[in-house]
Amino acid sequence: MTYKTITRSTLEKYLSDILKPEKIRDFCPNGLQVQGSEKVTKIVTGVTATQALIDEAISLNADVILVHHGYFWKNESYVIRGMKHQRIKSLLINDINLFAYHLPLDIHPVLGNNAQLAKLFGLTVTGPLEIGNDYSVAIQGEFTEEKTGEALQTLISTTLSRECLHIPPPSNKPIKTVAWCSGGGQNYIELAAEQGIDAFISGEVSEQTTHVAHEMDIHFFAAGHHATERYGAKALGEHLQAELGVEVVFIDIDNPV
Repeated sequence: MTYKTITRSTLEKYLSDILKPEKIRDFCPNGLQVQGSEKVTKIVTGVTATQALIDEAISLNADVILVHHGYFWKNESYVIRGMKHQRIKSLLINDINLFAYHLPLDIHPVLGNNAQLAKLFGLTVTGPLEIGNDYSVAIQGEFTEEKTGEALQTLISTTLSRECLHIPPPSNKPIKTVAWCSGGGQNYIELAAEQGIDAFISGEVSEQTTHVAHEMDIHFFAAGHHATERYGAKALGEHLQAELGVEVVFIDIDNPV
């Protein structure tokens, strides 16, 4: 296959048009975080802009790294030293652009992490979990047929290749309706329970999540932060390759969390 060369400006505009980061309040800047080459011949996508991902991108002579978790988070130190210095230095020396889209890549209705999880698990999306909020980070849907909690745990674990934690409620009721939020969205469980939803899926779990599941009669599944957020960056990269003709390579730097 023959790939095209595009400009950084073309890529930036295209990503902004489809992900609409200006519509979403977030914990970090979304879009171009570190500027590199204006010419783009190869894009590497991944979950987090770790040194390991940067090193892989360098070895592939990539011009762009496109991730879900980038840099410059709220409340972190402004100082560029240590690990942050080494990462940014590697990008600058090798003239690599870093693009990062956090919540915009969670909530995109087709390419987002949540939409991709729905596709993988066989869920039909019925709307946002936060009723009336089209940019809700958590969404809800349903299965065609009821599942047991044990069956859903097996489905999630098998699909994501990661052992899923299941906290069943005392009723261990069958599951038809589900709400979910990739990554660290466990605090949405109460909102799901208040709406009478049977189960909530997220990436992480907190100490209090167990009590909510038990006391509000809702199944909870923690499937791994990284494991639930692998699919948005991958889907976005495949979309860019199909629509813009530029070469895109997805690299999964495994993370057990």
